[in-house]
Amino acid sequence: IHQPPYRLKRFQIHRPITSPSFRSIWIQASVRGFAESSIRSREKKMATMKSLIGLINKIQRACTVLGDHGGEGMSLWEALPTVAVVGGQSSGKSSVLESVVGRDFLPRGSGIVTRRPLVLQLHKTEDGTTEYAEFLHAPRKKFTDFAAVRKEIEDETDRMTGKSKAISNIPIQLSIYSPNVVNLTLIDLPGLTKVAVEGQPESIVADIENMVRSYVEKPNCIILAISPANQDIATSDAIKLAKEVDPTGERTFGVATKLDIMDKGTDCLDVLEGRAYRLQHPWVGIVNRSQADINKRVDMIAARRKEREYFETSPEYGHLASRMGSEYLAKLLSQHLETVIRQKIPSIVALINKSIDEINAELDRIGRPIAVDSGAQLYTILELCRAFDRVFKEHLDGGRPGGDRIYGVFDHQLPAALKKLPFDRHLSTKNVQKVVSEADGYQPHLIAPEQGYRRLIDGSISYFKGPAEATVDAVHFVLKELVRKSISETEELKRFPTLASDIAAAANEALERFRDESRKTVLRLVDMESSYLTVEFFRKLHMEPEKEKPNPRNAPQPNADIYSDSHFRKIGSNVSAYINMVCDTLRISLPKAVVYCQVREAKRSLLNFFYAQVGRKEKEKLGAMLDEDPQLMERRGTLAKRLDLYKQARDDIDAVAWK
Repeated sequence: IHQPPYRLKRFQIHRPITSPSFRSIWIQASVRGFAESSIRSREKKMATMKSLIGLINKIQRACTVLGDHGGEGMSLWEALPTVAVVGGQSSGKSSVLESVVGRDFLPRGSGIVTRRPLVLQLHKTEDGTTEYAEFLHAPRKKFTDFAAVRKEIEDETDRMTGKSKAISNIPIQLSIYSPNVVNLTLIDLPGLTKVAVEGQPESIVADIENMVRSYVEKPNCIILAISPANQDIATSDAIKLAKEVDPTGERTFGVATKLDIMDKGTDCLDVLEGRAYRLQHPWVGIVNRSQADINKRVDMIAARRKEREYFETSPEYGHLASRMGSEYLAKLLSQHLETVIRQKIPSIVALINKSIDEINAELDRIGRPIAVDSGAQLYTILELCRAFDRVFKEHLDGGRPGGDRIYGVFDHQLPAALKKLPFDRHLSTKNVQKVVSEADGYQPHLIAPEQGYRRLIDGSISYFKGPAEATVDAVHFVLKELVRKSISETEELKRFPTLASDIAAAANEALERFRDESRKTVLRLVDMESSYLTVEFFRKLHMEPEKEKPNPRNAPQPNADIYSDSHFRKIGSNVSAYINMVCDTLRISLPKAVVYCQVREAKRSLLNFFYAQVGRKEKEKLGAMLDEDPQLMERRGTLAKRLDLYKQARDDIDAVAWK
């Protein structure tokens, strides 16, 4: 007898009870046990419902704080099941919400009163506790005066939209804690309208419809379509829109308001009993407070009682009284929302896991936060320099485009410049005669004008300095451009604009030093060609016999004149042949010198001087070099907060959903 009821039941199964008094005691204990078990089951179910809806509310508030309030792709906010309240102006939408809450708290007036979505989160508290409201934008302030709640909604709307009658899609988040509500979340949307009133833009009609549509077209949105019963349901803006986005009616709950003010002899039974405008879920009838009751500030709890009495005593709707009224509507929505949440939890968790992976990948791409100690900062700077150096070398070695332009300088630009040198003018007969005569002075040359040859050769070789320096400058320009491209292509540097600028400056300074050294080297190569002439070349010319021209008439030959045009043409031809030989030599040696002094050094020691400078810097200066792009820092902070939100949401779902 003293065992728990289920033990008594088990005892009865194995050992029949014969004593009437014992059987009576056993039956009472069993009934009491079943009743307690039923109560515990119901309490457990209510606690789970409260936990699930509270969980969604918590995630929704966190999303709003981070600026995720829907309207931008498949965000977490939009993936959460919600109930959107849709209706035309003067459909009784505000009265329905106030009846569900049991408080008069929404702004009223003519025209568009709701100009921002209002996310209304209802939290049921213990009986006897004080009702209060909290806004997400003022989290430390509790509102116990619901007239002040109305004023705060109006003020917060004006803060975003100004005193105009414009609308905004950024929601106001309001939580109400009361023993007179069920756990439920509703989104009050601006009323659909057909005509813009004074002070509103012409696009207001389409703007409101687009905003409402952006909420109700989401597959996880439950649509609460408010339609006044004293008007033709066929013309209801809410039902029309619901049919467009939810043609099967699986997500739509129909609410018929103003049943008590329909024309005499008419009723809404065809709709409420499902014979007309049938939906997957039953229609619910609502009786709102009259304007006189609103003016008299009739208590909402009293209004609920009056609504119950209306349905219970109504000859038309009495048989439907248990399925009518704002209290039944709230319970129905709460139970359905809890069911939808259960169904959607796997897809929500999948979206959260996918979002976590994407955020981690982006954080890896833009870089994690840098440690504050100088050793870690120095290591980070050197690693970033090496990353840049790798990209730069890939450009030079062909892994990335750009290095081939250096070969283009040697293969096209240098030969073209050499061809354009004015040797024809310098070695013209007239100029050769002039140079040779000046070199001879008062004593003409006896056999060959050696000084004249040297002056002509020196003058010709000096022309090579221009193409040589131009080659150095062209390669320098290519290397500078590759530095610029490498800086922009080094992903790790994008978050550190100061360091990127410092590396670019140091690399360009090094390239300037390499260019100076290269210029000295190529000019030395040119000077070497004039400092020591290739004697064998001229000896071969002297040893070659001069071909005799035929003299058909056997005319006597005049004495050779060493100052004749043919003599000077011969000198010019000899010098030209020698210069062509020098040109071929420099065409090969100049690229080698440029590559050795510029390209090779750029690959080997582009940032060596910078490394030495960084190693001597103090901690403060190292930190300044790692000063990040403010937009990138803001982006990382946003991603980190969103990552924390998703991880916390996943943990909360794991803790609550499977209880």
